[in-house]
Amino acid sequence: MLHTDTENSGYHYDVMRRAITVIDTAEGNLSLEDMAAQMGMSAAHFQRIFSRWVGVSPKRYQQYLTLGHAKTLLHSQFSTVDTAHASGLSGSGRLHDLFVRWEAMSPGEYAKHGAGLVINWGWFDTPFGRAIVMGTDRGICGLGFAAEIGEEAAFLDLRDRWPDAEFTQAPERLDGWVKTAFGMETENAGKAPLLLMGAPFQIKVWEALLSVPSGQVTSYSQIAQIVGNPKAVRAVGTAVGRNPVSWLIPCHRALRKSGAMGGYHWGLTMKRVMLAYEAAKAEA
Repeated sequence: MLHTDTENSGYHYDVMRRAITVIDTAEGNLSLEDMAAQMGMSAAHFQRIFSRWVGVSPKRYQQYLTLGHAKTLLHSQFSTVDTAHASGLSGSGRLHDLFVRWEAMSPGEYAKHGAGLVINWGWFDTPFGRAIVMGTDRGICGLGFAAEIGEEAAFLDLRDRWPDAEFTQAPERLDGWVKTAFGMETENAGKAPLLLMGAPFQIKVWEALLSVPSGQVTSYSQIAQIVGNPKAVRAVGTAVGRNPVSWLIPCHRALRKSGAMGGYHWGLTMKRVMLAYEAAKAEA
């Protein structure tokens, strides 16, 4: 699903993961030729991968992959959740670029652990490798990535969150939503609603994350202020880590107050690649 050629999905992500290692171990910036050589590729092939993936040069993308880039974003006056709210980027009509609506389960529904729900699931190739996507007739309720932890672990991670639901492998029922979610929308794809399945405090945190614009970041402490509990930074971090719809609810945009990356449920390398991908897309 979603793949267009062999230079997509897992292949792309593997290249990005290797590029991070090369950049982190290098002394100073690398030229295109140096990076390509260390990746075991020709300069032309390496250049083509980047242009297909994000539309910027490897040299420019190298700047986005550095650890200092996220810290610079965090300290920018345009990087806070408050700014997102003030700019009109949030609100029930437009909490995320790709979705026409999101819906939270009621506390009573959540307490049933998925009982009575039919959850369709399937595997899809995405810009960040293989992804497990789950959804009900109301919207996407789960999305996880396998590149760092493996397909079985990723599937079980999401399935175990709703132990009493009925799970049906039916990727065709999710395909249109997934195409929209990863920017591959076709004329017949429609929109991609979200069904947020979590405790009330978690829902508040995820709603705050949805208001952070693509290419920007925020901190756990800023989110705590937005949800009305400035001292609940640790609880916010836990809620961010329990986000069941990664990438779509952009928990990768949450950093520590110092600008450090913090953790990421699907792997820290994945988080860095996602942030760099969004920054490069914004430029392209």
